[in-house]
Amino acid sequence: MSLRKEFVRLLAAKVAEELVAQEMIEIPHGFDLVGRILPVMEEEANVEDRLNEEVRTLLTQYQEQMKEGGVSYQEMFKLIKKKLVKERKLEL
Repeated sequence: MSLRKEFVRLLAAKVAEELVAQEMIEIPHGFDLVGRILPVMEEEANVEDRLNEEVRTLLTQYQEQMKEGGVSYQEMFKLIKKKLVKERKLEL
């Protein structure tokens, strides 16, 4: 995860606190708003990690061709990641 899990938990708590403090939402007593926000924020925080893993998997498939062509793994990684980010309209 790009962001530490504890930090994401703190952010979720702060978001929940601000939503209630600014009277943007009303929640019933005992409702776990942080528990509802946290999974969404964790999912978003993991987008880049999943993308990096996908790029690694793709590069593993073409490792021999890259070696034969003298292509840098790091450069290919950056190019493929950039292309996937653009195609999927992701914000990292």
